[in-house]
Amino acid sequence: MVIYAIIAFIGGADTVAARLADPLFEIGMMSGATWGLTPGDLILMLALLFLFVEMVKSSDTGTASIINHGMSMLVFVIGLVLFLLVGQFATSVFFLLVLMALLDTVAGFIVTIVAARRDLAVGGDV
Repeated sequence: MVIYAIIAFIGGADTVAARLADPLFEIGMMSGATWGLTPGDLILMLALLFLFVEMVKSSDTGTASIINHGMSMLVFVIGLVLFLLVGQFATSVFFLLVLMALLDTVAGFIVTIVAARRDLAVGGDV
């Protein structure tokens, strides 16, 4: 989201979508079609990589994971507010980034609840 914000604030609301859709390079495919990679695609690929790292980190239990879940929720709320209220952020790329932040938040809480339930079942008399 920070990389997107830098791109969004450098240009105006009209140029953000165009800037994210401009192909950085194109590769000719064997079918005859060309595949182009855009800055928006790169941002989403990087976000998916970070989402994977966050999913792996969410399996950890402890005080640090509670702080991590709170920060994930904060990132989601800030992203949602930017998407709804600031014109430069009303693009599909940013919407997908906000959706990834929501998935990170919900998955983190679910993993923590499941881990806590498992710990209670192992340690207690059920």
